[in-house]
Amino acid sequence: MERPTIAGLAQAAGVSVATVNRVLAGSASVRPATLQRVRDAAQEIGYHGLGAIEDRRRKTLPRYRLGFLLQQSSRELYRLFGREIEAAAAARRDAEIEAELEFVDDLGPENIAARLLAMGGRCDATAVIAGDHPLIGQAIQALKARGSPVIAYITDQSAPERAGYVGTDNWKLGRAAAWFIAQTTCRPGRVQVFIGNHRYQCQDISEASFRSYMREHARHLVVDETLPTHEEPREAYLLVSRLLAEAEDLVGIYVAGGGISGVLQALREAPERAPVRIVCRDIGPETRRGLAEGLITAALCHPLGRTSDQLVQTMIEAIRQGETNVVLQRSIPFEIVIPETL
Repeated sequence: MERPTIAGLAQAAGVSVATVNRVLAGSASVRPATLQRVRDAAQEIGYHGLGAIEDRRRKTLPRYRLGFLLQQSSRELYRLFGREIEAAAAARRDAEIEAELEFVDDLGPENIAARLLAMGGRCDATAVIAGDHPLIGQAIQALKARGSPVIAYITDQSAPERAGYVGTDNWKLGRAAAWFIAQTTCRPGRVQVFIGNHRYQCQDISEASFRSYMREHARHLVVDETLPTHEEPREAYLLVSRLLAEAEDLVGIYVAGGGISGVLQALREAPERAPVRIVCRDIGPETRRGLAEGLITAALCHPLGRTSDQLVQTMIEAIRQGETNVVLQRSIPFEIVIPETL
């Protein structure tokens, strides 16, 4: 088999031989899109100078350091999210991305605000998952004043200085959760809602829309006062154990925040009784096991790969748009996982 030539590479890339020569010489006059085309063609035909072309392509790309504050290193969901973010950053072909990830176990607003300020000081843009709190809003405002944009993801922030939001439509998600419980419950009864924290906008909005659907379409179901789990499985376990022991008419639980592993543990330990429909918004390994066991009716969740891709894209856009007051809103359709789709 003949070794690919410069002429062959030019033909495969749809450019002139002179353009390929400029690429190989490292000329700055070649547009990034053209350089990428030549690089892709070199890989396709097995051109021997692929390494040099790739090196030159990378040297022409803009470089960004992006920071990501995730929550609770103990939760498999956030570890999975972290891996998807790293993969999304590495897959970018239009920029060299250095992704810096931090997990926050102390969810107090003072700690998150301090961590956000520190990360924003060394990164070109920062993404944060956090409850909506004035201290965090002040940190976002301070970073904007320094020219360092902050993107809220999964749950939004009310700070007008934020550069954008990437996440699902939480109003639709809450109503979808209510639909699943209402449609799969055959008897009147009580429904319990768990949230992690009242300051998470994503949970607060989905709780409100959950109740909205129930008032409109499921008058036979009574939605009790919402209970916080503080994102702790142990608290969720204790709450569900008590409910199962005391509320014989409990027919459904919507877990709008963390704690699904505690909910499942309580259900597994409970004596045999009429089924309780469970809808959650977490798709980690524990949730998949609960779905497979038939304990969970549906999981409504962020598609981690697509959300990570869009998050990185939005952060780059925020950097490139500079000092503007435009808030970039990116809504990602949530995934619906039921036992039969595993």
